[in-house]
Amino acid sequence: MAAAAVAPTVPFLISRVGDPIFAVFIGSTAAFLRIRREEQDKGRPFNQLWPTLRRRAGLIFA
Repeated sequence: MAAAAVAPTVPFLISRVGDPIFAVFIGSTAAFLRIRREEQDKGRPFNQLWPTLRRRAGLIFA
């Protein structure tokens, strides 16, 4: 019987430092795009987006 080839395990996608930075970047970008889309659906202009972002960030970090 031939031994099955086993792929080596890779603990990190990018690097030990790069993975968390990448995750925060992707998550914050996704949140920004979702909030922007919701505000556009409500008919609010883009310049009113920043107060909404500050308010939502305040709910998270309060």
